[in-house]
Amino acid sequence: MNTARWIWVVTVVVAAVLPWLFHDFHTGRDAGFVISMLSQTGMMIILALSYNMLLGQAGLFSLCHATFFGIGGYATAHFLNAAGDGSFPVPMELVPVLSGLSGLGLAVVFGFMATKQRATAFAMITMGIGELTATAALMFHHFFGGEGGVTTNRMIENSVLGLSYASGLQVYYLILVWTVLSAGAMYFLTQTPLSRMANATRDNFERAQFMGYDPRMVRFLQFSLSGLFAGIGGGLYAITYEIVTFDALAAPLSANALLMAYIGGTTVFGGPILGAVLITLLQSGVSLLSNSWLVYVGVLFISMVMFAPAGLSGLIIAHRPIVGAGRMGRLTVPYLRLVIPFLALVLGFVGLVELLSFLTIGAAQGKKLVLFGSPIDVQAMQPWLVSVVCLFGGGAWLRIEARSFHTVWESLTADLKQGDRP
Repeated sequence: MNTARWIWVVTVVVAAVLPWLFHDFHTGRDAGFVISMLSQTGMMIILALSYNMLLGQAGLFSLCHATFFGIGGYATAHFLNAAGDGSFPVPMELVPVLSGLSGLGLAVVFGFMATKQRATAFAMITMGIGELTATAALMFHHFFGGEGGVTTNRMIENSVLGLSYASGLQVYYLILVWTVLSAGAMYFLTQTPLSRMANATRDNFERAQFMGYDPRMVRFLQFSLSGLFAGIGGGLYAITYEIVTFDALAAPLSANALLMAYIGGTTVFGGPILGAVLITLLQSGVSLLSNSWLVYVGVLFISMVMFAPAGLSGLIIAHRPIVGAGRMGRLTVPYLRLVIPFLALVLGFVGLVELLSFLTIGAAQGKKLVLFGSPIDVQAMQPWLVSVVCLFGGGAWLRIEARSFHTVWESLTADLKQGDRP
């Protein structure tokens, strides 16, 4: 078994064991917050990977991907309600299949229109589709339930495994299984001629067309299949939270899919998985600590676009030749020299954001600002001065160290290229 397969096996094993690391064996209670966060991570992994079928593999910038996630959720809520009253006998383990087919059906309809165009025109059409479905979710109450959404009950008493799915832990393992199956199926698709042609139409539309292929059909098939997997993610969302509202298909979730795919890296299959994990942690963890967590997500995205356009996975792959040649030790000191100015920059930025946010919101609510475990007097000059010095001083220092690091990196890569020559 090669290294890549071992990584996937270890990842799945860690995901299966992780809930038990936070389990209270004395009381028999599960860590509800951890399980909820892990469950959400699984859904977002499916959503991000399915979005990358468009952005990374086919070069299609879609702004309506949440539409198929949401429709899968709404359809699942109705499926569960029908199964609960006995009119639709389907086991819980197979409900995500119906969710995916719901997303596929809608993707076929909208994809037939959207994939007639590409590039900017395609993006504009998908933006219109997203706004259309979000508006429809608020207008047509019979299916979408309006602002209140559609509620359901996942305990339909029909399970192949004999499970009730009353606990969040059982639902998490259902999500884990479907995340692995979906990721495996999407990886398999990357090895097919369809994916190869999607790459070809992304890289050189005219040449692919000249060779006799229909780029529009390739786009249509990719769009439809991405809707299938997004629908599965939406179905798991409905099963987990037992309620689906218009937020599940609104523009912010489509933006989240873009963030996860791009930050993780669109050029590597596993990149969106890294992005989904990171963004979910920011949403679930940082949001508990700060009301300004969206600012941090936005700055992270801008920073990745400016300094690491290949995403986190691209940064990892860039180090592969260096690690393979046993030269990683030469980067240890340069990396350590980046740590202190980077931390100073982050400290200053977080300090200013939190101080400004507190003056806007917290002070009016009569709260006290606690930053990095210490109470802060926002009226005093010291915290503002320290934040400004750390931000600009750390930024200037980091720029100097970054230039030094770049010199070492260029020298190292040049040595590797020289060594590869016969």
